[in-house]
Amino acid sequence: MKRDETGREAFKVNSLTELDRASPVEGDVVWDPPRSLWNIGMLSAALILGPLTFTWGALAVFLVTAGVTLCAGHSVGFHRRLIHRSFNCSKWLERTLVWFGTTVGMGGPIWTIRLHDSRDWAQRQPDCHWFLRHDKPLLWDGFYYLNFRLKLKNPPGFDPGPGIADDAFHNFFQRTWMLHQIPIGLALYALGGWPWVVWGVFVRVSACTTMHWFISYFAHTRGPQDWIVDGAVIQAHNVPLMAIPTMGESWHSNHHAFPSSARHGLYPGQIDLGWHFVQLLAWLGLAWNVKVPANLPPRPGISPVTARAMDVAAPGQALLSGRQN
Repeated sequence: MKRDETGREAFKVNSLTELDRASPVEGDVVWDPPRSLWNIGMLSAALILGPLTFTWGALAVFLVTAGVTLCAGHSVGFHRRLIHRSFNCSKWLERTLVWFGTTVGMGGPIWTIRLHDSRDWAQRQPDCHWFLRHDKPLLWDGFYYLNFRLKLKNPPGFDPGPGIADDAFHNFFQRTWMLHQIPIGLALYALGGWPWVVWGVFVRVSACTTMHWFISYFAHTRGPQDWIVDGAVIQAHNVPLMAIPTMGESWHSNHHAFPSSARHGLYPGQIDLGWHFVQLLAWLGLAWNVKVPANLPPRPGISPVTARAMDVAAPGQALLSGRQN
């Protein structure tokens, strides 16, 4: 392959097929009953039962369980490993991380891949459906995000590929993703009673789900940028205040520029707890072939917008971006 083609291959949207006939513009917004009822139920229980059962121990359980599941599960297991393949690991570790991701309570692994890649592909295009633009008022956008889904008239095909679609564990997690809160709830009840259950399940799930929408909204509407994706209707932004609770996922401008990178916080002062967890796995010999911008091919189709942007890029990126080294 030519260098340009190699770069495009490294940064492609992995699971989508038949993109030559697909359109991100035309489609219908329809109610998503299972996810809507799940999200409303969790949020209602958190708002009603949370204040009634508050203890400092319950709050600690919320912080620990949310931190572990978001970091090891959603950020590293789902996003950096399963979706972007930004590092290699053994199958047992992948399944363990994916289980933690499932217990976050937003959805199963295969659904998450499809949702992520479909949104990512659509937002890279010159135009996309209003449902994906995040240009509605804040609460209105959240109402749609948590209760509805987009049914495109001409959607892309979906094939998550070998090791995912044919993995019995991932398919089991996908079919049973809601049920994984039950053993967690039983364990928490045995250890701390109903306050631990309420804060370790209902408050945690509703907070993580709501925060995922919240960061998605702001990361696609406002905030600092070091890179833009050429020709994309939706650009990504960094949201520094959310770096710690999102485990580094809020460095979204960086991520859109280098989606295959296991590191999202690329510049000084950008805290990325998910990256530090990947570093720990690598130090223990549990992760290898860890990808960062410097060891990825130069990426076509992105432009730096700050003086420091090129500091982290691969050799040759300046030439592709129209700048001299």
